[in-house]
Amino acid sequence: QVQLVESGGGLVQAGGSLRLSCAASGRTSRSYVMAWFRQAPGKEREFVAAIGLSGGSASYSDSVKGRFNISRDNAKTTVYLQMGSLKPEDTAVYYCAARFQIIVTQAGRYNSWGQGTQVTVSS
Repeated sequence: QVQLVESGGGLVQAGGSLRLSCAASGRTSRSYVMAWFRQAPGKEREFVAAIGLSGGSASYSDSVKGRFNISRDNAKTTVYLQMGSLKPEDTAVYYCAARFQIIVTQAGRYNSWGQGTQVTVSS
């Protein structure tokens, strides 16, 4: 449906900030809600944040609320995840995901995924 490519991951010290980007392509990409999930070794894929059509609504997991911000640039069909006050427990592979129209938090309900970008937060 849509093609997603993440970028911006890297190594950062605890308390620092990092901004992830996800570039979307496809004829109907602007009609998709977009989300960020993360997965640490040995753990299930976890919902992080999602943003609705045109950025009119957003949802965050309790673990990142107040620290992370999701936004989108519809002209560029790009979604961002601004991460602040990073903690070692934020270390994971972060994935961008998309589905049509409706924000949900279940990974299985998203049908388009990026390749992931590694975020490592050191103590």
